[in-house]
Amino acid sequence: MEVSNWTVHELTNEKDALRITDFYLSPLSFDDQRHTPGEIEHFRHAPLLSLSQRNHRHWYIENESGEIIAVTSCKENEHQSGGFLWDYLAVHREYRRHGFAKILFQALETFARSAGGRYILTYTCDLQEYLPIQKMFHANGFERIGTYPNYYYEGEARLAFYKPLSP
Repeated sequence: MEVSNWTVHELTNEKDALRITDFYLSPLSFDDQRHTPGEIEHFRHAPLLSLSQRNHRHWYIENESGEIIAVTSCKENEHQSGGFLWDYLAVHREYRRHGFAKILFQALETFARSAGGRYILTYTCDLQEYLPIQKMFHANGFERIGTYPNYYYEGEARLAFYKPLSP
């Protein structure tokens, strides 16, 4: 599978926002399907909201059949001070380990830099299922900066990561 030939699409319309929502909520997107109530709300509403919010973007990749197989998003922090939050990243189970996450991150980082971003913050869970994304964060220059114990559910911590964006 030649990953460099795949196109990254930026979300620009309601129809694709709904397709992203369907992908997020499908059993093919996340290994850990025990979504918190807030995650479910986010998956249902964030793609549509990003169409009307400043510096809030979603990117996705489709397979040969036009099905969404990978999605990521980011938004500028609430202070609009050049900090960006890298939100969710999901790659279809059958398309993992081919570099789609890296391609999406490159689109996200390029956007954050072009928008005058000073840094990117991101996070993940400390469960075993999330070790691959933790490795990806480190491989792309992120430093783990903190832990929020029992953040998602009892016994599930949130790990915070930070990457400065040099000019």
